[in-house]
Amino acid sequence: MGVLHNEAYKPHHPLLERLWQWWKPKASFGLANMHRATFERVRHTHRLPGRWQDLRDDPAFAIRTAALHLKDLDHSLPKGHVRRYTRDELLALGYNTGERNMRAFARGVPPGPMARSYLRRYRAHQERAAEALGRAGTPHD
Repeated sequence: MGVLHNEAYKPHHPLLERLWQWWKPKASFGLANMHRATFERVRHTHRLPGRWQDLRDDPAFAIRTAALHLKDLDHSLPKGHVRRYTRDELLALGYNTGERNMRAFARGVPPGPMARSYLRRYRAHQERAAEALGRAGTPHD
C-alpha cells in the first residue's frame, strides 16, 4: 500500500495518461505507475490476461499487477539483508529502482539520491498506508 501512495504523484485519469503516453511513449502509467517491460515480465510470469495499456483504464488490474510484481521481488530478495532497511523498504526500493538494485541495497550498497528520495517518501506514507489497510502496525522486517 505504501508503494501505491508513493506512485500517486501524478493524476491517473485515463485521458491524461493517454496524452502522457502520446507525448512520452515509454513512460510508466496506471495507478501503480508501471513500465511496459516490467508489466510484460509480470504478465508472462503469471499468465495474466490483458495488455499494458489496460493498466491506465483498470485500477483493479493495475493494483493486482503491482502486487504480483512485489511478490516476485520478495521471492528474489535474500532472506538476510542489512538491518538499515526493513524488508518492505527494500521491496519499495526494488519497485522503484529494479530487482538488481534492490539486491545491491540489501547487501549494503548505498542507494543514490533518487532512491533515497523515494525511500523518504515511502517512509512518510507508511502511516497513511496502515490506515488505508485498517491497521496500525509496523512494516515487515
